Amino acid sequence: MSIGVLIVDDDELIRVGLRAIIDAQPDLRVLAEAADGAEVLPLVARHRPAVVLMDVRMPGIDGIQATRHLLAASAEPPRVLVVTTFANDEYVYDALRAGASGFLLKRARPAEVVEAVRVVAAGESLLFPAAIRRLVGAYGGQGGDRLRAARLTEREAEVLRLMAAGLSNPEIAARLVVGVETVKTHVGNVLAKLAVRDRTQAVIVAYESGFVTPSG
Repeated sequence: MSIGVLIVDDDELIRVGLRAIIDAQPDLRVLAEAADGAEVLPLVARHRPAVVLMDVRMPGIDGIQATRHLLAASAEPPRVLVVTTFANDEYVYDALRAGASGFLLKRARPAEVVEAVRVVAAGESLLFPAAIRRLVGAYGGQGGDRLRAARLTEREAEVLRLMAAGLSNPEIAARLVVGVETVKTHVGNVLAKLAVRDRTQAVIVAYESGFVTPSG
């Protein structure tokens, strides 16, 4: 079953390049393109993509606003993968806080683009954990009350710490000597208690609360 992708970028050359990379894969398929964030909601409603490749800076409605609108308007929104020129950018961090599941540099190699789409679609590992750590260190605030209010169990807190370190579900299972399905249950409980939709948002809460620190 192929992973449907919506490409949103005001630069036609970027859209053409991403489409060529994605459509060359047997398990990926571009469903539609948009040149502005204002087009995202109707295109998502029509095509139901699994992943949206979202340019962070666009005239009109930018990627941050479009991500917020998308997550607020849909009960089951697609994963959003921000496409950006610069990794250490406050716009990128704002997009992640708005609900994006990861980001991708416009200069990324084709193999990196494909892997990023697959990772974000699967939702079982964190895309570029070291880069997210740097962004939180540069732009993150404090949100300790949110984590304290979640009342995570000792095992859930341990799973969250390993998520923040960038471990996938199978890697967490191996570390804790438990089954992958057990890890999935713990991850689901963490997301529910923190009231976030994916592990990227959970990790941001963990960093901003001081539960884990960008320095390690």
